[in-house]
Amino acid sequence: MSITQLPKEYNPQEVEPRWMGKWQDSMNYFDWDSNKPQYIIDTPPPYPTGNFHIGNALNWCYIDFVARYKRMRGYNVMFPQGWDCHGLPTEVKVEEIHNITKNQVPRAEFRRLCEELTAGNIGKMRDTMRRLAFSIDWSNEYITMKPEYYGKTQHSFVRMYHSGRIYRSDHPVNWCPRCETAIAFAEVEYDARQTTLNYFHFDELDVATTRPELLAACVAVAVNPDDDRYNKYVGQEIEVPVFGHKVKVLSSSEVDPEFGTGVVMICTFGDKQDVRWWAELGLTLRKAIDKQGIMTSIAGKYEGMSLAGCKEAITRDMKDAGIIYEQETLDQNVGLCWRCNTAIEILSERQWFVKIDASDIISKSSKINWVPPYMEIRLKNWTGTMEWDWCISRQRIFATPIPVWYCDECSEVIVAKEEWLPLDPNNSQPLEACKCGSTSFSPEEDVLDTWMDSSISALNVAGWLSRDDVRLPTQMRPQGHDIIRTWAFYTILRSSALTGLPPWDDIVINGMVLGEDGQKMSKSLGNIVMPEKVVKQYGSDAFRQWAAIGGSTGSDIVFSWKDVVAGNRFQQKLWSIVRFCMPHLLDFHPGDDVECRTIDRWLLSKLNNLIKEATNGMDAYQFDETMKNIRGFAWETLADNYIELIKSRLYGKDAGARRAAQQTLYFTVDALARMLAPFIPYFAEEVFSLLHRQSVHQSSWPDVDESAIDLEAEASGEQVKEITATIRRFKSDKGMALNAPLGRLRVYGRIEDVTDIAGTVSADIEVMEGEPEFEYRVSGVKPNMSIIGPKFRDKAGPIIGALKSADPGSIAEQSACGAIELEVKGETITLEPAALEFEREILSEGHAVDVLEIRDVMVVIERG
Repeated sequence: MSITQLPKEYNPQEVEPRWMGKWQDSMNYFDWDSNKPQYIIDTPPPYPTGNFHIGNALNWCYIDFVARYKRMRGYNVMFPQGWDCHGLPTEVKVEEIHNITKNQVPRAEFRRLCEELTAGNIGKMRDTMRRLAFSIDWSNEYITMKPEYYGKTQHSFVRMYHSGRIYRSDHPVNWCPRCETAIAFAEVEYDARQTTLNYFHFDELDVATTRPELLAACVAVAVNPDDDRYNKYVGQEIEVPVFGHKVKVLSSSEVDPEFGTGVVMICTFGDKQDVRWWAELGLTLRKAIDKQGIMTSIAGKYEGMSLAGCKEAITRDMKDAGIIYEQETLDQNVGLCWRCNTAIEILSERQWFVKIDASDIISKSSKINWVPPYMEIRLKNWTGTMEWDWCISRQRIFATPIPVWYCDECSEVIVAKEEWLPLDPNNSQPLEACKCGSTSFSPEEDVLDTWMDSSISALNVAGWLSRDDVRLPTQMRPQGHDIIRTWAFYTILRSSALTGLPPWDDIVINGMVLGEDGQKMSKSLGNIVMPEKVVKQYGSDAFRQWAAIGGSTGSDIVFSWKDVVAGNRFQQKLWSIVRFCMPHLLDFHPGDDVECRTIDRWLLSKLNNLIKEATNGMDAYQFDETMKNIRGFAWETLADNYIELIKSRLYGKDAGARRAAQQTLYFTVDALARMLAPFIPYFAEEVFSLLHRQSVHQSSWPDVDESAIDLEAEASGEQVKEITATIRRFKSDKGMALNAPLGRLRVYGRIEDVTDIAGTVSADIEVMEGEPEFEYRVSGVKPNMSIIGPKFRDKAGPIIGALKSADPGSIAEQSACGAIELEVKGETITLEPAALEFEREILSEGHAVDVLEIRDVMVVIERG
């Protein structure tokens, strides 16, 4: 594009696709053999829904800001992209699309349908990510449903099993009856609801419970040892109403004597406290609920009912029998499945578990730099509440197969050897006989929790199992605060268990995106905004500016169209600056033979301070402050002040003065393009291409020239700026055009250079020594009508006429003597001094002048 043909308006819809088509993926590839310092990012692998939502986009903007900045700072950067494919939502979608259930087709066919849907969704999301200019290293892309990745998950399972960190056991687990699978505590969401507290007769005692449907699973009742009402019952057996089996009365300090009746029934299992009592007291196990949430045979006549149906029926029966004698409404937090919002139950099932070493996780976390620091508290608090180990087995299909078989003869657990991996035990057999000699095996049909896949993302991108030189720890983990208790927690656990190292140097936490109404985005509220809509209207760079400037790391951020519009306007303003500058930089090359003027040194000092601030800000992940500083400099310092001050030099005949302005502009536009490259890469590339043949994204971050940072130069420049602004304001107040010649100006005070002031205000300026000498003379008389009107009434008009025709100096002399006498229509009228006001003008060197005072400088303007 010719510099003389730059369009007046910047059009992101033309510029952005053009550069997107020119950029090569290889620009962003990580070089495993490079001598540069490495910077590996453990990028979040999103779930491939097909929609790259605005929360994803915010997080990836943060990542891209860092990746582009670090490349410009000389780092060998890996910004990989992963896809966390496995999971229930895909299974549900496949069932919906094909009108089937997972059990109506062979496992392999159902998995194929899941993979087909996932691959299509990944393609859609890739397109959005490219349009948003994320500088992803596609050579290091990974897809967790591919054997090359889930094989690593299986390797990690085998190693942790042999190190004693993974085991299989019968143990109570959180269970979703709707999804028919175990879920980890981190996957349980909580909702405030109201329920009914039922008071009922329990043999000789009274009990209060919200779960009468669990009465068949009652294995004991408990009272507080300090509750004198019930001490005599401790150790006795009493009969469970409706079902008739006997249970013991136990003593536990965990019972709250103030709640309900002070007597608690222990069921297997109503909540975590039931599990604690069951384990600590060695109680029996009664299973009243099956995996589908249906009542079992021990529920008697309620067998086969749903939980809700059983609750309704048994409550009605107990009320009819006079067992329930009182009911009241109770607020409670209900644990829900994170995927389908079904109330979870606690069932005792044989599952696979990972041992949790809380102290080791906290120790490794302390070696990681948390940004912002307070986010680490969330991890520590979560770790401190962990009572159960991590249940990692799931009763699904589309997930990483657990590489295990069971011997049909002796029930021995056969764990695959690492050299056999990857594999699906449903499609293969062990390559060795069992130690009992049997070669007949049954596969493990359960699969692994998807967090088992994603929690080795750091290890995977660092080259674990792929290279001899594993690059751990990686340098950064960017993620949302909502998955600290899952992804961050599990990744630290797994990295430590498998390598003994923390997974990253830094973890940078971003907040959630809220709608413009301040609430979490949701379809029901109608406040969802898709990134594609924003890009279509204003372009990617404007969207990225919203991400940069709208909030700080760790904080939730409101999506605001006005912030996007402001970003677009900034680009238009900056384009106007560039469009003005470029004709003056045609064929210009900076050199050493330049003598900078005051305002040049002022701008260069501010520019280098900006570079220093921007560098520190980017190192600290302070994207909002960095972008605000750049914007403020470009709009106010450069456009509103510097460019206005140097226009006369750019168009003048003094070649040296012109060259100094050109070089200052060149350095400034060049530096701004480089500093803006991480934030608005398309715009920065467009501007940089006008100065250089090389891409800005293969160029260096601007260096700070410490010698250019000069506080005295900044003070002198501010003086020039303020004097010029004051004179321009004076012209405006006088109704003069800003480019109208002003005539002779004299400046009294210490000032280095008035060249740019003179050129900007169109005046001849002399710098004078000493103090100006002024004379004052009365130039006009102004009657005070509040005095003259009431006193003289119908004579006021003639008095005013007489004042206008009188000599102002003579009137002033009379006023100084205490009274003014006027001849009005043959009558002498006497006025008191308060009846008049005098207009005075300042004289200097015989000329009427205006005087402007700016700090310690006085500007004397001769009137034409």
